[in-house]
Amino acid sequence: MDQPNTPLSSAPSSWAGRWLWGQHSRLVFWIALAGLVLDQASKLWLLHSFNLAQAGPVAVLPVLDIVLVWNRGISYGLFQQDGDLGRWILAIGTVAATIGLWIWSVRAETLFLAFALALIVGGAIGNGIDRLAYGAVVDFVHFHVGTFSWYVFNLADVWIVAGVAGLLYDGIKSGPNKAAK
Repeated sequence: MDQPNTPLSSAPSSWAGRWLWGQHSRLVFWIALAGLVLDQASKLWLLHSFNLAQAGPVAVLPVLDIVLVWNRGISYGLFQQDGDLGRWILAIGTVAATIGLWIWSVRAETLFLAFALALIVGGAIGNGIDRLAYGAVVDFVHFHVGTFSWYVFNLADVWIVAGVAGLLYDGIKSGPNKAAK
């Protein structure tokens, strides 16, 4: 008896399906979804239940504060956009990059590489949702030691950085011969 062709049962036979579904699809889907849910849940809780905008900064540790920052740009506040045009350009760029990363991840040669790419996909979608919903990304974690202050970030940023670190590790581990192929 044939099973229905659902997102989690088998690979689609269409041309688009072959591009968007591969050997690591289930892993990528669940890891990206977990990252997305954790990111969005933390932001929604801080914005609406904890009401961080009204509560103001909260010192969690001597080197860690929870603060509310609306990032209208990308990482490290680059490409700050106050208008709708910039917001939509960044949103469209995020969608395009996420699709590309998804295709790469489901076709990855190793589980490790697929996992690293799934983290980036989940983080990118999380920040993309913020950009569409609020016009900016919700950042809230602030590390600081003495006069040193790290940029304010969120869980989606953590997933993206961890995924990029995984890509770098995979690239170094694979060696230069694999890159030449």
